[in-house]
Amino acid sequence: MIRVFSARPPLALGLAREAVDYEWYRDRLAHPELVNNAVSISLFRLPLLAVPVAGCRLGGFLAMANLMDAYAVGELLARRAGFPAPRVRWSVHPDTCHVVEWGARPPADGDDAVLGRFYGYSEAAIAEFAAGRPRFELPVAAPPLAVATVR
Repeated sequence: MIRVFSARPPLALGLAREAVDYEWYRDRLAHPELVNNAVSISLFRLPLLAVPVAGCRLGGFLAMANLMDAYAVGELLARRAGFPAPRVRWSVHPDTCHVVEWGARPPADGDDAVLGRFYGYSEAAIAEFAAGRPRFELPVAAPPLAVATVR
């Protein structure tokens, strides 16, 4: 008998508060209550926050290293309120992640402030980003295979 074991752990949805970046979003969104309707998506046991669109937050995204994971995340989000029109944008470069987007399409010619407002960040968070301060650090206990980033 031959047994085949999948090397890929399943994607898992969880509570927003379980996400490693929950506080990061809560502290930077113009309407921090949006995190209450967010969902954590665990990939390789690293729960990342997917924040829905509402109010001034017009879109969102998660970057995924694996195209199959990107499609799986898009399918999970398509079943949830607050994540309209989920889609996968392929990366044509091997060193750049694929992106799962939802909501409106981001402005192609926007500067950081325009994009920050599109994603619903507060003016203080946009100013902090523009000043070049560190934005996000993974917890020390994070696994070395952190394959997704969030914005």
